[in-house]
Amino acid sequence: MKKQIATLISNILNPFLVGLAVILLLSFTSAANPIDALKWALVASALSILPIFVVVVYLLKTRRLDTFFANVREQRTKIYLITSLCTIVGCILLAYLGAPITLVATFAVAVSLTLIFMCINFWWKISLHTAFIAGSAMVLVILYGWGGMVTMTLVPLTAWARIELESHSLAQAATGALLAAVVVVAVFYPLVVA
Repeated sequence: MKKQIATLISNILNPFLVGLAVILLLSFTSAANPIDALKWALVASALSILPIFVVVVYLLKTRRLDTFFANVREQRTKIYLITSLCTIVGCILLAYLGAPITLVATFAVAVSLTLIFMCINFWWKISLHTAFIAGSAMVLVILYGWGGMVTMTLVPLTAWARIELESHSLAQAATGALLAAVVVVAVFYPLVVA
């Protein structure tokens, strides 16, 4: 029963769905009107979530990944490389096209975290699930104050699920969450609040 609950939590709070939710939320709360919000949500998703998702599905179909969320550290390198490329190009294009600063800042965080995590991945497997949920929660806290604090409760829940599924150790889950929160404060906060 615990494994089933952990699997459900991991599947719902996965990096793709959390990333999409953040893009939609930031687009619809920072764009001038609903049409602009939809445009920025589609552009941001097409530059980040969609290509990475396609690459992961391709790697799965060609048997270069064992599982959808690459539990083998060595298999994550390809995903980190494509993610780095997508987030760098996405950040530059969003800034050039005049996207809302919250989206540009979020992509700047994604670039920073992807490069940091890719370097760590050469020696150690860090949790992307906890990083995405903690980073997203920190963005919401910065933007919405105490109202965003509710999302922080999802961080330990996600960490528990990843540990319960034996995908990560406590140290890997905690480090992913902590690094993401620190990078959000260091990169997102100055760009959005300053």
